[in-house]
Amino acid sequence: MTHQVGIRDLGLIEYRSAWQAMQHFTNTRDAGSEDEIWLLQHPPVFTQGQAGKAEHLLFPGQIPVVQVDRGGQVTYHGPGQLVGYLLLDVRRLGIGVRELVSRIEQSLIELLAGYSVEATAKADAPGVYVNGAKIASLGLRIRNGRSFHGLALNVDMDLEPFRRINPCGYAGLPMTQLRDLIGPIDISEVADRLRDQLVQQLGYAQQKTLAGGIEAYE
Repeated sequence: MTHQVGIRDLGLIEYRSAWQAMQHFTNTRDAGSEDEIWLLQHPPVFTQGQAGKAEHLLFPGQIPVVQVDRGGQVTYHGPGQLVGYLLLDVRRLGIGVRELVSRIEQSLIELLAGYSVEATAKADAPGVYVNGAKIASLGLRIRNGRSFHGLALNVDMDLEPFRRINPCGYAGLPMTQLRDLIGPIDISEVADRLRDQLVQQLGYAQQKTLAGGIEAYE
């Protein structure tokens, strides 16, 4: 077990605001800074990773496209999708990047198991899958041993915009969500369960809820 982690529940927040705040937090933190996990949702937006190829963005329409500094290809964020940003001192945690990805995936797998949904990870395609359909995406950036960006879990959203892209660079990749697997679901309940799984899988001794938004990091 290691340090305490702070949990910040941000609700619905514009993508660029969250991205800029993550960058600022990561750039200004020091060896004594506490790790944080931000849980939130975004208005509709496509985000294109550093290695993203334009051909995977098929017809975005009126949904904005943002080029960002995480790994991976293009994905979609929208209301009803639970996003978790992991602002972690990976060196202090004593784990490598591949191990970090595996622990995030395991958090999601255990979360879904709690709803009697059997999910798996793929060694060659980060994320979490149910019967071959992708239910959660991962995209991280490590800077000076600290991580930002994170995961996106489809809970109760409009999946249509995923058909406007090749999700994560895979043409025709089917997408699914928790609502379609188990019926109506409260995203706040899912957020609570995801928080607990992340805290456990990442080895934190304790967690605390952080008040306020991200104004100080913008």
